[in-house]
Amino acid sequence: MTNHHVIEGADEIAITLHDGQQLEATIVGSDPEADVAILKVEHDNLTHVPFADSSKLRVGDFTIAIGNPFGLGQTVTSGIISALGRTGLGIEGYEDFIQTDASINPGNSGGALVNLRGELIGINTAILASGGAGNVGIGFAIPINMVRELADQLIEYGEVRRGMLGVIMQNLTPELAGAFGLDMHQGVVISQVIEDSAASKAGLKAGDVVSEINGFPVKSASAMRNMVGLMRVGAKMDIVVIRDGEKKELVAYIEDEIEQSI
Repeated sequence: MTNHHVIEGADEIAITLHDGQQLEATIVGSDPEADVAILKVEHDNLTHVPFADSSKLRVGDFTIAIGNPFGLGQTVTSGIISALGRTGLGIEGYEDFIQTDASINPGNSGGALVNLRGELIGINTAILASGGAGNVGIGFAIPINMVRELADQLIEYGEVRRGMLGVIMQNLTPELAGAFGLDMHQGVVISQVIEDSAASKAGLKAGDVVSEINGFPVKSASAMRNMVGLMRVGAKMDIVVIRDGEKKELVAYIEDEIEQSI
């Protein structure tokens, strides 16, 4: 697992192990929208790092970043999780970043972010830096749960086949919550439902306030976009909405963008 931007445009890719061995790698699949790529190497004696469940991470958890900053291979830095679910940064098309203050510098991209048990919690991918270079304690990693969802499709298809729900949405603001008479601080308001889309077939209507998808709270429009973007075409989506002050449960099946355009 690595970042798309690390291998983009490469003619040859080599992976260097900790003992100095260099292995030729091939690209299994890559997704520029989420900046994730899967590589394959031939070797008889490799052990993968154990995966954590990134949905259980908490702000304040200790983190260790491993990478190749400035060409200094096998560099390890430590810190904590500063924030979770960072979106709207304009770094990637789909964002749900772990923010950490473990030092991440140019060259760390594609490296592992692990917990104190050595379990992989994310893939280091970006930094905010003063003047465009160097670490100021604000780094971002793609959560491993998100990477694994994408990796399954990249391994199976060589690409991510994203579906569409077919809505135009906006964040639930305090003003909108007051207008709807809702005692809610987070959620998504459906502004428009595309005709003949998965959303319209599920019964979603303009003015609905989405509070949950598949049992998880929906905090913002960007978070809902991520949820939909990580689901395969044909996947079932259980949606809880508030309509006219009442809770309704709807079921949508994600459709292919091409199908919706017909």
